[in-house]
Order: sequence, then C-alpha cells, then structure tokens
Amino acid sequence: MFQNLSERLTQTLRSVTGQAKLTEDNIKGTLREVRMALLEADVALPVVKEFVNSVKERAVGTEVTKSLTPGQVFVKIVNEEMVKVMGEANEELNLAAQPPAVVMMAGLQGAGKTTSVAKLSRLLRERQKKKVLVVSADVYRPAAIKQLETLADEVEVDFYPSSPDQDPVDIVNAATQHARIQHHDVLLVDTAGRLHVDGEMMDEIKRLHAAVKPVETLFVVDAMTGQDAANTARAFNEVLPLTGVILTKADGDARGGAALSVRHITGKPIKFIGMGEKTDALEPFHPDRIASRILGMGDVLSLIEEAEHKIDKDKAEKFAQKIKKGRGFDLEDFHEQIQQMKNMGGMMGMMQKLPGMGQLAEAAQSANAEKGISQMEAIINSMTPHERRHPDVISGSRKKRIAAGSGTQIQDVNRLLKQHKQMAKMMKKFSGKGGMSKMMRGMKGMLPPGMGGGPGGPGGGLPPGLGGGGGFPFK
Repeated sequence: MFQNLSERLTQTLRSVTGQAKLTEDNIKGTLREVRMALLEADVALPVVKEFVNSVKERAVGTEVTKSLTPGQVFVKIVNEEMVKVMGEANEELNLAAQPPAVVMMAGLQGAGKTTSVAKLSRLLRERQKKKVLVVSADVYRPAAIKQLETLADEVEVDFYPSSPDQDPVDIVNAATQHARIQHHDVLLVDTAGRLHVDGEMMDEIKRLHAAVKPVETLFVVDAMTGQDAANTARAFNEVLPLTGVILTKADGDARGGAALSVRHITGKPIKFIGMGEKTDALEPFHPDRIASRILGMGDVLSLIEEAEHKIDKDKAEKFAQKIKKGRGFDLEDFHEQIQQMKNMGGMMGMMQKLPGMGQLAEAAQSANAEKGISQMEAIINSMTPHERRHPDVISGSRKKRIAAGSGTQIQDVNRLLKQHKQMAKMMKKFSGKGGMSKMMRGMKGMLPPGMGGGPGGPGGGLPPGLGGGGGFPFK
C-alpha cells in the first residue's frame, strides 16, 4: 500500500542533517523532494501546497533536543501534518437512530460499492454484534442484485430481495419496513452506479436519499484513481449530504494520492479503507496509523487489532499449552501457524505493519515469498494425518508420493521437513526454563543476513525466497 510514496518520503526524510536547529537551509532541499513525492503520488495540488507550507512553518526554528537528530524531528512534524490532512482520528459510523439505522452507499460504477456493502455488513455483524439487512436498489446493472444476494449469504447477513422492474425508492421503502418488523439494527442500501457523474444518476440518488433519510451516506471510491477520487467525491458531495468516504482497493494503490486528498477537498472523513478482495478486508481508517505506514514506521496497533479479530483464540491457547508442556511441535501445528498467518493477510500484510519492515516486505514480494508459503501448505496437505503427526516416518517413497501429490519436487519436501525440524528444536527450548529468551536467541540465529542473523545461519527464519529455510510460528 502506497509503496511509491512511502519509498520516496523515507529516503528523502533521512537526508535532513544539521545541528541544534531546523533551518530553511537544511530543510529546503528536503521540502522540494517532499513536494515532488506528493505530486508524483497524484495528491491534489492545493493539498500539496498547504501541506508543504504547514510543514515549513512548523519546522523552521524548531529546536532539536539532544536525544533526537534533525531528521527525526522533521519526520515527526511531517507525520503530524499528514495526520492532520487525513483527518486527525478515525470517525466511526453514527448508528444512533431508531432502528433500523439506514446506511446508503453511493459512487461510480466499478468503485466496489456492492463488495463494500458486504464487507461493512460483516464488520458490523462481527465486531458490533448488529443484526444487518442488505438490499440492492441497483436496477440497471445486470446481476447486481444476484451478486449482493450471494455476498450476503457468504457474510451471513440477511438479504431483502428486489427485481430490475421495481422503482429504487419502492425497493428501499419496502426493505425499511421489513427491517423494522424483523428488528434489524442496520439496513445497508446498495445504489446504482454510472461510468461517470451525470444528471440523471444524481437526480435518482437525490430522490432515493430524500425518501429513505439515511443516517449515513457513504461515498465509495477507488483509491487507484488518485486525485480524481477526491474530485468525484466533491461532485457527489455537492448534490448529496455525504457523511463519509470508503476508500477501496488501497492494497493495489502504490501512490496514495486519494488518501491524502479526499478529506481536504471534500471536508468529509474517510471512515473505512478496503485492503483486498476478501469480505474481511475492510479496516476502519485511522489517519495516524496510515501516516505511520507511509513513513515506514509500521502500524502495530492495526496488527494487534487484526490478531484479536482473526486469530482463533482457542486454537492459539491449545497450541501455547502444548508447547509449554513440551509435547512437541508437529506438522499439524506448522500447518495451523501457516493458516493463522494467512488469516492475518499473509506475510506481506503482516510485515508492512511492522516498523522498519516495509522495504523487507517489498524484497519478499519480489522474491515471491507468498508463493513459498502456499507451496509449504500444499506439501503438508499432501501428507496423511499420521505423517503430519509423526514426520519421522516420512521415508524416500513417501517423499516421492507427497511431492507428486503437491506438484513439487522432492527437494522442496526435504526443505520443508528441515524447516520443521529447526522450528521443533526452537519450540523445545521454549518449553523449558527461561524458554522465551532462548527462543528469541534461536530466532535471531535463524534470521537471514541483514535482519540480525549471520551469513552462516541455518538457512533463515523466513520461507523460501526470503533468504532461506525456517518458518515463523505465529500465535
């Protein structure tokens, strides 16, 4: 996410040098680079101008304390101004209304409205324990109604049926009445989109808004359209009283222009950010955390929140107890750790949220580390339950069968077994007295060069393609 902007800014901000005070001279070149980085990221020009001026105004004359470098002080200022541009803090949905609270989605065709309805309904059901009903008022796009019905079934929320020959206002009025009778807390309305902003679409959506009086009107916009996203949001905001924005496809946006422009241009907060195609890939938008990610400082809070929602606590607890009692770490456990990591967005998703790991995540991506993890999973899936629990029984003929079943080579199976053996040894250390410190020392030895491990380490603590052989347990 926002790799290009992140890379440019982190390189630029390292170059600030000087003594006890930030001056115009020692930040002049850096400010020019910051301006160029933002323009290249497709941030709207008025936003760039105001941002650079605010940073300059705050930075010039700032004293540098002994414990910090001028670069660190400057990064702190840039970070704070970036947070200010994107909206200070996360603004939650305001669902304080007589049930059902109606939330209407608006936006252009292809922005991801229907998928966002499903993602948001899942988030409301799982995290806020709301009873949710979804309805499609999109009577123009072929299969739009069927798509929402399929997604509603997938995320386990109720769906109100509609058909293309109905009037959108009638559809939503009937859905509201149904939601009231069935005691739904929230009604999410998917509306029709167009390929561009036109008068006919705006008139219809205004009529729909006036009829249903939603408590939230969210504009769904594709992050990859850059500052165009902010301009389209402004056009919608002129005819609809928008309450917030959902920024979709942010995981594929290397630039970040939309995230930095939308709030400034529309005056409306970004409430959610879409980080992938899966129905759980919607996150509340926290400006401070996004700014941290852009500046390469990680986003540990989001990582912790994801862990709370996506990791099976019972399985994690059983695994921890098993290791503490010294019962051994078999390939079933290894498989479970891979699953847990995939639930957390895979290795890339996790590493991008860890401080200072952005560049390593990029290196891992180019080395196709995710493919290595999928390969591990395929190999373990080709084993019998007995082989997973007792890896020592895997002989040459069994390896041949496992390789054929997983579409891999025998050396890939050997590599996986070696990785597992290394991790099992590490887990054994963990189960004894002073286990945690021993385990950390073991992990350091397994890391590839440049991450605390030596060139002669036993193959690296990360999957193939990231520098070697070991696998990271995740609990």
